[in-house]
Amino acid sequence: MKQFLSVADLTTEELWQVLHLACDLKKERQQGGNKPILKGKVLAMIFQKPSLRTRVSFETAMIHLGGHALYLSPNEIQLGKRESVADAARVLSGYVDGIMARVFAHKDVEELATCSSVPVINGLSDYSHPCQAMGDLLTIYEQRGSLKGLKLVFVGDGNNVANSLLLAGGRVGMDVTVVSPRGYEPHPGVVRLAHEFAAAHGSQIAISNDPAEAVREADVIYTDVWASMGQEAEAQERKGRFAGFQVNEELVARAGSDVMVMHCLPAHRGEEITDAVADGPHSFLFPQAENRLHGQKVILALCLEGKG
Repeated sequence: MKQFLSVADLTTEELWQVLHLACDLKKERQQGGNKPILKGKVLAMIFQKPSLRTRVSFETAMIHLGGHALYLSPNEIQLGKRESVADAARVLSGYVDGIMARVFAHKDVEELATCSSVPVINGLSDYSHPCQAMGDLLTIYEQRGSLKGLKLVFVGDGNNVANSLLLAGGRVGMDVTVVSPRGYEPHPGVVRLAHEFAAAHGSQIAISNDPAEAVREADVIYTDVWASMGQEAEAQERKGRFAGFQVNEELVARAGSDVMVMHCLPAHRGEEITDAVADGPHSFLFPQAENRLHGQKVILALCLEGKG
């Protein structure tokens, strides 16, 4: 893999390769440790936004695979301000074997990929969160033994996480519904592409504004914060718009008795999800967070192994 910017970069066969390899690497780790397949490799991690899971999971993944990771804080690079994106890409390409970037604007990670001579991985952008989607699919696959034919309902803002779940679900034959307040639906271009993917695999993509109806017979209910980083000015207004889109015990009860509840974290408890659900018997929030590590190991291995 030269780069990993979106789930759409992977074919269905490649996506399944990632999931199966993630299972293998997770089992290998549990049985004594991963082979140092990235020994001597260095990953630069560019952060415009802070993160607990993204930083620790990528850094730990590199350590487990025998490599090293360098954390570059927002103040160290000031990507596109102190130094152009293109120049930063070219400089880093001379030092490291790969770049992971967690950015605000997707165009920045695209420019990094265009100008870099080493692989670039999207750790998050306003358009896409592909590494999160890989960890999510791994979690569902571990619990259900399959993905095809399952129904995932994303409740909340049609954001980067929703975009990636739509594309990933379409690729593997999952039915995916995103249910949002009017005006907060996912990117229309993503929805069109997800429909194309789903049509090839016999699944359904739907957009809804009615959470109570959408979650009926759901195998997975997924939610995220109502206001992402960079949307703080809208947070109060969004609380009012999203008030009927909380994942609470009443909503979960409308789904199947063995429904999985997921959240990419961090959670604003008492807003998009209640404590009773986040800590309840249907919650997979923390196995899901752990699986970011294992899914990203595969992305790193496929991108960096053999480089340099």
